[in-house]
Amino acid sequence: MPIFNQSIRRKIVGIALGLIVLMLVTSILSMVMSSQVGVLLDELTNRYIPAYGDLARANIRSLERSVALRRMVMMKMQASSDEEAYAARLREFEEADRKIEEEAEGARKLINAIIDDPRTPSDNAALARIEIRIETAVTELRRDLNEDHAKLLKQVDAKQMAEARGTLEHIDAIRDQFNQKFDAIRADMLTQVFAATSQVIGHQRQAIVVSGIVTLLAAIVGFAFALLVSSGITRPVRLLLAGTREVEAGRFDKTIAVSTQDEIGELAAAFNRMIEQLRHNERIRETFGRYIDPKVVQGLIERPEVAIDGQRRVMTIMFCDMSGFTSMSEGMTPRGLVKVMNHYFTVMSVPIRSNRGVIDKYIGDAIMAYWGPPFIEEDEPALLAGCAAIDMADQVPALQRQLPDLLGIRAMPVPCDLRIGIATGEVLTGSIGSELMMSFTVMGDAVNLASRLEAVNKVYGTRILIAQATADAIGGRLELREIDRLAVAGQSAPQAIFEVMARAGALTAAQDGLRAHYAEALAAYRARRFDEARAAFNAALEAVPGDGPSRTLLARIAQFEADPPGEGWDGAWRLEQK
Repeated sequence: MPIFNQSIRRKIVGIALGLIVLMLVTSILSMVMSSQVGVLLDELTNRYIPAYGDLARANIRSLERSVALRRMVMMKMQASSDEEAYAARLREFEEADRKIEEEAEGARKLINAIIDDPRTPSDNAALARIEIRIETAVTELRRDLNEDHAKLLKQVDAKQMAEARGTLEHIDAIRDQFNQKFDAIRADMLTQVFAATSQVIGHQRQAIVVSGIVTLLAAIVGFAFALLVSSGITRPVRLLLAGTREVEAGRFDKTIAVSTQDEIGELAAAFNRMIEQLRHNERIRETFGRYIDPKVVQGLIERPEVAIDGQRRVMTIMFCDMSGFTSMSEGMTPRGLVKVMNHYFTVMSVPIRSNRGVIDKYIGDAIMAYWGPPFIEEDEPALLAGCAAIDMADQVPALQRQLPDLLGIRAMPVPCDLRIGIATGEVLTGSIGSELMMSFTVMGDAVNLASRLEAVNKVYGTRILIAQATADAIGGRLELREIDRLAVAGQSAPQAIFEVMARAGALTAAQDGLRAHYAEALAAYRARRFDEARAAFNAALEAVPGDGPSRTLLARIAQFEADPPGEGWDGAWRLEQK
């Protein structure tokens, strides 16, 4: 509809103008009908009622003239006639006689005015008959009385009282006839007055009813018009509100139908464009979430200055590698190798993300991940990284069963396993790279240490090794075993390294015995009590046969027996190779 294609300002102004027009129409109609009632009322009060009054006074004047005539005759009949009193009575008689005609003439003029007025409805035929009857009655009265009046005056002057009495009776009879005619005329005129009064009342009621109906219609039409226009405004607003709530809930698949061309329509169109852009951004985020960890994407969107400026933070770094990858890849087709690696990365990535870690990159068969602010709280990284490592190690048996089925072979050429190294320390976080391509990553000694510890697992035959700082941060929240004091390649000062054995309280009796015997053996080893240390390491192997660290330290004791360490030996082992 064209009305909905107008601006909101024009719609509101249109509603106001429409209501004003309806009010004006109602007011004008009321004024017209009130003016008609006023005309009728004016005619009733200034013509009908005065005309009836003139007729009534004409009757009264007739009676006054009769009384004056009798008084005049009585003055003549007295023995001592008073001429001055007689003359006064004569004047009264003549005045009353003249007023009869004046009143009748006044009534006729008012009746003719009613007939001649085209503005008012009236029974003109009946009024015309009344006017003729008035004229006829007065004419007949004048004609019949003139002769009798003259005769009566002569008889009174001649003192012919008996004849004068007869003439007076005849005059009374004529007067009675005149009064009867005027009574009939007045009755008919009263009927016209009543009719005019009824018309006034009827028109007044009609004006009230019509005004009420028109006012009601104006109110209904105005309300319907306002409701129509307001619904055209509020419906898109409600749709916008619903769409906004969908966006707030993270759903970007709902667009709004643009039904108007006003400001709200433009807003709806802009909202749809925004939704499309958000959908596009979400697709970009989902797409890049396959290449960059979603937490990093979200963090860079919310705080882009972190990527630009870089920050130094204490974080926990993890390196995870698949053991036997080189040997395994040599016996596989490229397609099979890709399937194995994709499945391996998928399985191992889940524990990292479920423990709120950030996967930095995949390097060959290795995974680099980290934990730390602003993605998690400062007291959580080491524990979460240790829990993720335990969960990853728990996936190894299932992974070893799944890979042959995935490739359609009976058994893998080389059994797969994990090596995980974890270190905690201050690192630099930020976007590192060239002007052509950047990568949000972490750099520092803790990163290098975690990478070295992952490789150290091969030396000790372990799966999960962590550095001293990580063990201190974990405390008693995980079951740890100190393995050795070690200085990896690139480090001069040795530090204790620990194996993550299980979650707190989840050690078996064998594992608990292993840890106790190993701690005893390690203390003896560092004190150069090699025989005692050998016995304790063998006891540890009895608790858990094949324990890698125990076998490694036993081999080292045999080496020391052949070539004892120097006097300044601190019990630490130094790796010269990465």
